[in-house]
Amino acid sequence: MSTVLLINPNTSAGVTDLMSMLVAPLLDAPLELVAVTARFGASYISSEVSYAIAAHALLDAWAAHRAAGGRCDAVLVGCFGDPGVAALREIAGVPVIGLAEASLREAARYGRHAIVTGGLAWRPMLHRFAAAQGLDRDLAGVHVLERSGAELMADPQAAERDLLAALREAATDGVAALVLGGAALGGIAARLGSRLPVPVIDSVQAGARAVNEALRASGVLNAALTPSAKADATVAWGGLSDELLAALRRGVGPFATAHPSRPRGG
Repeated sequence: MSTVLLINPNTSAGVTDLMSMLVAPLLDAPLELVAVTARFGASYISSEVSYAIAAHALLDAWAAHRAAGGRCDAVLVGCFGDPGVAALREIAGVPVIGLAEASLREAARYGRHAIVTGGLAWRPMLHRFAAAQGLDRDLAGVHVLERSGAELMADPQAAERDLLAALREAATDGVAALVLGGAALGGIAARLGSRLPVPVIDSVQAGARAVNEALRASGVLNAALTPSAKADATVAWGGLSDELLAALRRGVGPFATAHPSRPRGG
């Protein structure tokens, strides 16, 4: 059976459980979902510092899974903002999907779109991310609530009320679709979508759909991806976990390639 590894690069096991519940039913058969939570870092990613640490935590979690004998045919990175995705693509050797890239590519199929999420720091961070990925052409704007996703979900009823107001405001921007971004906000789009004039894309569920697309495109269910480059195994590293250090020194192996397939569209 082929396996999708869901990595939550923050330390909230509850967010991992929520994403697992949303992702597992959407995966193509016979895909199996395995979910892991970062061993260190922030409980929720809502700043440049926590984002930077999450990228390291992502690589560490992947290496720990690999060292424990775990396998995977694709990785889904459970953070809207995709920390460490480019780095993991360099060494993982399977498709690596981030929630932000997946949902923005899906939204671009509708045309002009906007993002709604929690946490003020995410506005400049997501604008920068979209520009770096070439996904800003049809991005009308990033609408943020002051509270982070984790803070919003501490009061779910108030969260849905405030998110609905933000989504309605974003929908007045002449957009054809909205992205509700945030791992902790998974599942809310389905409850609010019928009350809005345009489709609302759940970033977690978009990630699951992108995994399916990437695996179909790569043919990984039928044949292994071919490694195309080696990680730099000659660099002197310090302070890394034994598992991550071993993975970096090993370079290309059965899980590694520099150019895994990306979700198509947009």
